[in-house]
Amino acid sequence: MNYRKYIVLGVLFVLPITVYLFFASGVNNFAKLPIVDPTIAGLEGFETLDGGPVSFNDHITVLGFYGGNVSGQKAGAFNLAHKIYKKNYQFEDFQFIMLTRNDQREEVQEVLSSLRQIADPVHFKFAFGSSASIKTIFESLDTTNVLDSLGATAFVYIVDKEGRLRGRTDQDEDQVDPGYDANDYAVINNEMNDDIKVILAEYRLALKKYKSARQR
Repeated sequence: MNYRKYIVLGVLFVLPITVYLFFASGVNNFAKLPIVDPTIAGLEGFETLDGGPVSFNDHITVLGFYGGNVSGQKAGAFNLAHKIYKKNYQFEDFQFIMLTRNDQREEVQEVLSSLRQIADPVHFKFAFGSSASIKTIFESLDTTNVLDSLGATAFVYIVDKEGRLRGRTDQDEDQVDPGYDANDYAVINNEMNDDIKVILAEYRLALKKYKSARQR
């Protein structure tokens, strides 16, 4: 008997079913990025370069803390722009917010000029406030990281549309901090890139279900 023939036929028969079950189970058992902190402080009192308000509401936000050291965060900003922002900024509800001291407006203009060479920074926002207000936001996060003497850190965070801190939690029984080191290209390209995909897909799926329910 030609067993090879039957093996090939069996694989061709089973493979499409396996693929279907894989994607079907993915829809029903979709993995969500864990909620690390459900009650972080809001952004009242901060304003953009043009004087407009900023908010977590109804946006998926990459939150950073540039404080009084915008120039020192350039490398991280470029990593984020290349690997996260560029491929996602056209998603309507996606934004970057970098909390920055009021005396850093000139430095911000320089960074924005460089970012324009990567992608339109329309959703890469710098929000200005006092050192105390930046510290208040940071201390409301469930993080083991700290701000430096200028109120800055290379770590960035993911905040969902409800203003909740999202990120990785326990891994191999060790506590994993929810922040992502923007200066570490591998972390941004792999871990954060994967987690952004998960949270964007989560909201896309929720929107799809909402539209489907309305059409019934």
